[in-house]
This record gives sequence, C-alpha cells and structure tokens, in this order.
Amino acid sequence: MSIRRNISGLVAAVIAVLLSGTVSYAQFNPNANAAGTMKSTIDNMVDTTEYEIDSTVRQFTIKRFINSLAHKDSMTLSNTFFGAMVLPGTGQIYNRDYWKLPIVYGTLGGCIGGAVAFNQKWKKNGLNKDRETRNLFIWGAVASYWGQLMDVTVSYKSYEKPLPARASFYASLLPGLGQAYNGDYWHIPIYYAGFTISGYCWAFNQKQYKRYRKMYREYGEGTYTGHVTPENMVWFRDYYRRNRDYSVLSTALIYILNVIDANVFAHFSHFDISDDITFNVHPDVIMPEMPTTGYYTYDPTYSSAKVGLTLDITF
Repeated sequence: MSIRRNISGLVAAVIAVLLSGTVSYAQFNPNANAAGTMKSTIDNMVDTTEYEIDSTVRQFTIKRFINSLAHKDSMTLSNTFFGAMVLPGTGQIYNRDYWKLPIVYGTLGGCIGGAVAFNQKWKKNGLNKDRETRNLFIWGAVASYWGQLMDVTVSYKSYEKPLPARASFYASLLPGLGQAYNGDYWHIPIYYAGFTISGYCWAFNQKQYKRYRKMYREYGEGTYTGHVTPENMVWFRDYYRRNRDYSVLSTALIYILNVIDANVFAHFSHFDISDDITFNVHPDVIMPEMPTTGYYTYDPTYSSAKVGLTLDITF
C-alpha cells in the first residue's frame, strides 16, 4: 500500500472519529435538560463596553475599531484578534493592559533590529555564527508576535464560557489548546498522532525526492555511477514529490480540522440535549381563539369552550 493511501486513510479516520465524537456528545451530555434549547450563559451584564458577547454579530468598521481602542465602544474577540495581527499591541490597548506594551514593542522591535544587523554582518563576512544569530533573532521576533496574539486571546474579557472564538484562536495558535479549553482532552492525542504521522511521511518523501532528483542531475552531468535507469529516476522523483505534496496537504487539513473542532465543540457546550423522551395524553379544556382584528359576530357553536385531549411530547 502506498504512502498516499496511508495518508488518505489517516485523514478519513480522524474525520470519522471526530464526527462520531460529535454525535456521542449530543447524545450523552450529562448536563442536558431540554432538546435543542440554548442555556443562558450571561448571568449579569454590567458593562457592555468592557465585556463583549462574541456571538453577537456587529459590523466591523475602522471608526468603531478606533472608538473601541479609546474605550468608547466594544469589539468582539475576533475583531480584537485580527486587529492585533495587523497592528501588534492594539489588543493590549483594548484589554487595558497598557503595561504590556513596552514588552511587546521592546521584544518585537529588538528582535527585528537584531536580525537586520546580523544579516548585514553575515553578508559582509560570511561567518556562520552571524547567520545563526540572525536566525535566532528572527525566531525571537516570531515568538514575540505569537506571544502578543496569545495574550490578547487569554486576556479578552467575556461572560460567555467557553467562548467559541477563544477556542478557535487557541487551536490556531497552538493545536490542541482549544480542545483543552473546551475540556475535550481525548481529542488532543488524535490530532498529535495525525501531525506525527503526516510529518514523518512528509520528511520521508522529501528525502527520497531529493535522492532521485540528485541521481538524475548526476546522470545529466555524466557523473552517475549507479544502475538506476533515467526513466526510473524520473518516475521515482515524481512519485515521491507527489506523495510529499499529499503529506503537506494532509498536515494542513489536520490543522484546519483542529481549529474547526475547537469552534464546533465550544458551540455545542451551549446546548443541552436531554435523554428524557415522553408522550402524555390527558383531558383538557380547549378555549376558543378570539379574532384580534376585523368585525366579530358571536357564534355559540364556535365561541364556547370545548373539552378535548391534549398531547404533550417531550424530546
């Protein structure tokens, strides 16, 4: 069986397990008490400018974004997060964490400046230590940028728990963290097993692709001394390159599925579904419906109360 088929089977297995988990959650939630009803997650709304309900759909505008940074309006976590992606530090301003701004700009600016300086030194002298130092500064800048986004997500104030947007951004910043936030810890090993297998297939296929590509180049230069024919070199080169691309696609698909899973299960936590399914029939007095508009003429046949049966179905 080819590696491509193994990867396809892995992705299908992950999706099947998560879909089955979705059904089991809906059927066996112990906190359930009513079918398809939204339980209240807002106890006391005291300050709508500071505590935003992220599920409320409000149009994003530049004016509203600026007013929110001045604490004259409010933003959802989604708008706050994407604003911090474009303009780092704005999330800390909206969350009133002003003391974090020097840390954000100091680490981010310092790492970028250090990367530029050591990159210039490496271009001049070609020393590997300068290139490695440059790379460390680049990774430091990435970590600083990632850290300020994580801080925005953690510090955002909301009465809605779990907040679906928070679960999504947790999962996007660190796969598995959104599942931990939702309390779905058993999902985490599934995703990391998928990442491990896909990463292994990715590395293996990349190594074999480079191997046969190098053979073909040596054959073209006249330095190849092996026994593989040029036709086989081309076939294996393309085969492993294609499987490598499938491995990359599989890794990306598992990552996206991890984010979707965190968001969906966070939404599910707001619904209570009960196992109580009952059907009751009892006698009742049926009152007539009086017209609310237009001219009404009294008719004793239709205007008097009737005795009948009432059917109550709970599901």
